[in-house]
Amino acid sequence: MVHSLTWDQEYQQPDSFEPCFSLARMVTEEEKIFAKNFNIEDHPDVPARLPPHLELQRTRVLCKNDAPIHTSSVQYSGAYKFVGVDNSVKLESFSENFRVDVISEDGMELEFDMIGIDAAIANAFRRILLAELPTMAIEKVFVANNTSVVQDEVLAQRMGLIPIAADPRLFEYLSENDQPNEKNTIVFKLHAKCEKGEPRLKVLTKELIWLPNGSELIKESGGSTSKPRTYTSFSRSQDSFPEFANNPITPSYPDILIAKLGPGQEIELEAHAVKGIGKTHAKWSPVATAWYRMLPEVILLKEFEGEDAEKLVKACAEKVFDIEDMGNGRKKATVARPRQCTLCRECLSEEFGEPIVKPILKGEDKSKREWVDNVALRRVKNHFIFKIESTGSLPPDVLFTEAVKILEDKCERVIAVLS
Repeated sequence: MVHSLTWDQEYQQPDSFEPCFSLARMVTEEEKIFAKNFNIEDHPDVPARLPPHLELQRTRVLCKNDAPIHTSSVQYSGAYKFVGVDNSVKLESFSENFRVDVISEDGMELEFDMIGIDAAIANAFRRILLAELPTMAIEKVFVANNTSVVQDEVLAQRMGLIPIAADPRLFEYLSENDQPNEKNTIVFKLHAKCEKGEPRLKVLTKELIWLPNGSELIKESGGSTSKPRTYTSFSRSQDSFPEFANNPITPSYPDILIAKLGPGQEIELEAHAVKGIGKTHAKWSPVATAWYRMLPEVILLKEFEGEDAEKLVKACAEKVFDIEDMGNGRKKATVARPRQCTLCRECLSEEFGEPIVKPILKGEDKSKREWVDNVALRRVKNHFIFKIESTGSLPPDVLFTEAVKILEDKCERVIAVLS
């Protein structure tokens, strides 16, 4: 027989109700001390390092046939605490692991490796090089005569993009309230004319003449008793400075085309260069480009011999793979130049590798092959190939040193605000 209870009967507490926590055991002092001093890393069953598959995800970007995976970096200290691995950023560990290896330098281009840093730091250097390092660039152009087909505004814009070979550290910034003087302004003049009956004349940057004494264009006539005023107020000649005595200021390249003059056409102007940064205008950027990429890592998961080895070498346009003679007529493919890998993934295309089982469709070749499981393309997350191409104002190694100083100054300001 089934009995039904009303709500009051079902949820009515008995008269002799006793709390359950009365049965709880008291914690002893020895147990409290053990819990306070307990460290999971001291347990013998906890591994001292990450398992191989997690270590691969932490340190490598895996480049699959469709898209890369594991691209993010984990900087959280407790990310792998469950296996007893401390992932926090420590100064001692950074000092031991970080290094810079110079690969090549030719005066205008510098290639080096930065090892042991995060992508955020590498990108900070890139952005500082592009936008925050000061240089000297033409800001004002005073056109006295221009009968060429190039309009004054276009001509001034082209003049501003001419790189100037002058150390910006020797000059000061020109503010709105300052007068152009020998410490903040560089003056050039340009006067080119194509005579009638002559062929078209190319006006190049070598025609720009440095005026160490300042502007020669008269701004205001001084009358018979005073000296005429020009557009600058130089108290001394710039070539009297020891830095410029034997090193006159010129454009970085003498053969940049400014304009073309037809017969009878003429250009006469004066250009004033001042100090600025690329964040204000791209003409003040000291680099033609600054870029980085993660170090490629190419691994063959099986041995490619004979015809397969030749196909693999032929598949790569960057010549990453090479043939090694094993003797007795045997040939094996090896990874000879992994640094040159551009991630074109031709070695992962369907024309190569082990046969795979696919439903045979109309017109499908049964001999299609796939090398996805036999060639591994990876990128090392903390190893960056960095390249700097200078415009000529400063050597690339000096540019990188100045970028480090700017980043250091930013960090000091943040620390000062936080403290």
